[in-house]
Amino acid sequence: MRRRTLFYFGLLFIAAVGTHLYFFSSSSDSPHLSDWDEVPEEEPSTKLAADPRKRDAIAAAFKHAWSAYERDAMGSDEYHPLSHTGKNLSHTGGIGYTIVDAIDTMLLMALHQEYSRARDWIRDSLSFDRDGASRCFNTFETTIRVLGGLLSAHHLSSDDMYLKHAVDLADRMLPAFDTASGLPDTSVNLATYNGIADPGNHISTAEATTLQLEFRDLAQLTKNTNYWYKAEKAMSAVYAARLPSNLAPISMNSNDGSFLQSDIRLGSRGDSYYEYLLKQYLQTDRTEPIYRKMYDDAMQGIHDHLVQKTPKRKLTYIAELFPKGANWRTTWDINHKQDHLVCFLAGSLMLGATTAGARTRGVVSIPPQMNELTKAGQRDWKTGVELLEGCMATHQTATGLSPEIAQFQQSPQQPDRDWHIKGSRPGGPATYDARYMLRPETVESLFLAWRLTGDQKYRNYAWGIFQAIEKHCRLPGGGYATVVDVDTVPVRHDDKQETFFLSETLKYLYLTFTDASVVPLDGYVFNTEAHPLPIFRPSITPKFTL
Repeated sequence: MRRRTLFYFGLLFIAAVGTHLYFFSSSSDSPHLSDWDEVPEEEPSTKLAADPRKRDAIAAAFKHAWSAYERDAMGSDEYHPLSHTGKNLSHTGGIGYTIVDAIDTMLLMALHQEYSRARDWIRDSLSFDRDGASRCFNTFETTIRVLGGLLSAHHLSSDDMYLKHAVDLADRMLPAFDTASGLPDTSVNLATYNGIADPGNHISTAEATTLQLEFRDLAQLTKNTNYWYKAEKAMSAVYAARLPSNLAPISMNSNDGSFLQSDIRLGSRGDSYYEYLLKQYLQTDRTEPIYRKMYDDAMQGIHDHLVQKTPKRKLTYIAELFPKGANWRTTWDINHKQDHLVCFLAGSLMLGATTAGARTRGVVSIPPQMNELTKAGQRDWKTGVELLEGCMATHQTATGLSPEIAQFQQSPQQPDRDWHIKGSRPGGPATYDARYMLRPETVESLFLAWRLTGDQKYRNYAWGIFQAIEKHCRLPGGGYATVVDVDTVPVRHDDKQETFFLSETLKYLYLTFTDASVVPLDGYVFNTEAHPLPIFRPSITPKFTL
């Protein structure tokens, strides 16, 4: 009952701020950063209250990004802001990747005009009858972006149109789970309802285990147990294949369910496996102890093998392991490399410490008192806080933006930092590692840290990152673009505005400056694409149990 009350209270709050944001959103031009900086700084009057000036600046940034896409590429899956063009994932048409991924952000920001036009496109033009034979739709990406976006829009708007589309999409994707192991095929042909396996029957661990929040939410809404049990079976396969360390290599065999000899990392292809262990436990109101066990075991493995500190400034980072020889399941070498993607873990650890790591089910203080947490919860809280500072250290670049990949070792070319960008020299040829792709992981953790502590420094960090994005990624002609080298100013851009910039980066920044009753953490979990889904008590009996 309490969660339902919070759910509706959050929606009422969104409606309450909507009138203000409606007039704000009706402006045709987004204000420049300097316009906002002229306004004197004001601290919120109450703890975790909104900061309207900064909140509205972030909404203006969303409008700047969205209006360019809408002008140049409405309906296209992807947007290229330098060439002012769109691109679809299938030669037969798009499936609304950008629109569906962004529409719940519009709802939360109360951008009524933009939302209305986006909804009209979904109503009139969205179709999943797309033959992707030449370029099939990725099972994971389609689930987190499109299915997750439709479900979130349904929950925030109570509009059954979104649920109808979600059912249609999920039914087309279910055959991907029809493998011998239960691990899904990597891709699906939506037009023919066929799963498409990787030629070697490989699937990344993250892709196989980052579908469950969405399919379980849909099962709860429709009472169709197929959605639940097929997604759940993938988790049971991973559990059966677990290693002694309780860490997961990044590649699995979808035919027999085994781990393949591959790296262990919390960056690409591994990250959201760990994220969803906690979130599956929270999604069903902590009623499934199997996910609590898997989460606890994995966090122990991370602390045993991956948590590291730099020798000089004692920055915390998460290293990687790569398999060594015939005994690779137990013998590993360490690589002191951290993807930007890993920075999600800081906030996840803090959230886990105050939920799975709380001594009792009761309310944990903001910020938590250490006597309210178990020993493991205290450990996870400390690591989360320190890891977030380590992630913020990677923003100490010429642009104030973090690179895609950081090497946590000193370099003669970059002697003032405890980390460096491989192969990169300021002003020299850019490397892939040096780019900033509008990613959300650090601001995601800052949002969670703010909500869990009320410490103003986390808002200050978030605002600093937003200012850097405005200065270096914003294009005068509309949209935002990837920065090629975070250590070179003036910057060069790559012609891509990722959909997660609209769905995640700007949403988490916006929520950092809203009132905490908007999408409360004890009422929702966010999928890995930042689509909020409500916490519920399941009406379906799980099969995957301890």
